[in-house]
Amino acid sequence: MNQALKKILIKTKKQVFSEIIGNNTSKQKGEGYDFCELKEYEYGEDVKNIDWVISAKMQKPFVKVFHSQKELNIKIVSILNGSTYFGTKKFKQELICEISSALGFISIKQGDPFTSYIANTDLKICTKKSKRNFSVNFMTEQMYNYDVLQKQVNYPNITNELFKTIHHKSIIFLIGDFFDIEKLDLKLLSKKHEIIAIVVRDKFEENPSELGNINLIDPSTNQNFEGIIDKNTVNKYIAKVKENDHVLFKHFQDLAIKFTKIYTHEDPIKKLIGVLK
Repeated sequence: MNQALKKILIKTKKQVFSEIIGNNTSKQKGEGYDFCELKEYEYGEDVKNIDWVISAKMQKPFVKVFHSQKELNIKIVSILNGSTYFGTKKFKQELICEISSALGFISIKQGDPFTSYIANTDLKICTKKSKRNFSVNFMTEQMYNYDVLQKQVNYPNITNELFKTIHHKSIIFLIGDFFDIEKLDLKLLSKKHEIIAIVVRDKFEENPSELGNINLIDPSTNQNFEGIIDKNTVNKYIAKVKENDHVLFKHFQDLAIKFTKIYTHEDPIKKLIGVLK
């Protein structure tokens, strides 16, 4: 394990276990520790839940009702394609590793099992259902060392595989840069599961500079591009990115999908806490 990967794991683990992130609470009534209400005792209920002080005052038995504490099924889906092989402060692939690592440790802290996947043209399982620190380490290492070059995204394939593979209601974290989202449709998947989308970007790719004559290679297709990046080209590109994001965020909002955007120069933990509240 190289030093950069060790740094990611140490940093995210330290932040997660030192930040105040509360445990999950189900709103269903049942056994648990989160007090919900008092109600009149009914035959067959557990006498251990009787509130004797209130019962004495009311002259009839009352029981405490709690929210049930249930395990959540967490699915971490990292979309690793060629376009994540880019970044000014750090590569987007590295940031996705950091976010996935943080989500894995958050799951463990809350006592919830997580499963992780790597997605691009199809869906590949990275780590099976687990609550162990070892699984976070293994997941992060697999994602960090994954060869993203010449990998493209097939959103219909990914969503179909997730729908067929995940049988029980889960929280699915989709992490990627979400460019070229014409075929992205999360409607069916969002009806079965709760989806949280994390958009990973670099500031430069949203607002690039005029570079003049350049020679570029597309990391998704390995195609070569020679041309001039002038003011007119930059403005057209920025307009296209804004249009892409307008369609993307409207799609999330229409389906009540929580989402956040994290840039390569930002600390992901703060953004994650905001979207997990």
